Amino acid sequence: MTVGEEPTASGPNAPGPIAPGPTAPGPTSPAPRQRRDARRNRDRLVEAAHAVFSEQGLDAPLDVIARRAGVGNATLYRHFPTRAALVDAVFRDQLTGTMAAGERARTAPDAWTALTGYLGAVFATLAADRGTNDLMTTRLPDIEALQAVHAHNRRTVELLLERARAQGTVRPDVTTEDLLFALAALGRAVPPLTTATAPDAWHRPLALFLDGLRATPSAPPRPLPGSALTEAELGEVLGEMGPHRTTRPAEDARAKDRA
Repeated sequence: MTVGEEPTASGPNAPGPIAPGPTAPGPTSPAPRQRRDARRNRDRLVEAAHAVFSEQGLDAPLDVIARRAGVGNATLYRHFPTRAALVDAVFRDQLTGTMAAGERARTAPDAWTALTGYLGAVFATLAADRGTNDLMTTRLPDIEALQAVHAHNRRTVELLLERARAQGTVRPDVTTEDLLFALAALGRAVPPLTTATAPDAWHRPLALFLDGLRATPSAPPRPLPGSALTEAELGEVLGEMGPHRTTRPAEDARAKDRA
């Protein structure tokens, strides 16, 4: 044994090596719980945004959405940095129904029946809530799902008009842009119309418009569905379409600054 060396026992009765003792537990990672909380907050924001957009349209204040979801503005902007991102998350899945209706219409043998059926499906969607109506009747930038739907809708209308003109059931001078413009203008009136009258009140003006597209205007017209507007109802509808429903970029900016 050299100087400074600790004596060691030897032989069959010598103790074995000392096992290391238990170590103090380290901090557990909060990541899984944080991810669950984040996902729950995101789902609540999407649900609240759908409800608020349905009631007030896409210009609804983001403050209202955050409060209804039970979170702060900072949480909203952490998940959705822009209004467009939130709108895309809310409506992406719902807009696929319109595209599916377009695909079915494209394969129908009679173009006029396909066109009227497709537009009826579109207007039923427009009547469902103000948020969807805003999406379908305006142009909003930076919403990927919406751009795809608009492109698909335009192509569907274009194909059906081409076939209907070839079959002699649509006026030869009507263009795709003519139809899309008129439908957007008429579609914007659907929410106030249904609010002032009945949920299916849009059937009547749509039927009147479609009859104007027919290639045989001298044929006996079909009876218009529903009831004509009264003077008071017309005034209420036009009031609901007034300029008080404006976008809120400044209000959204202030909410983000407070976040």
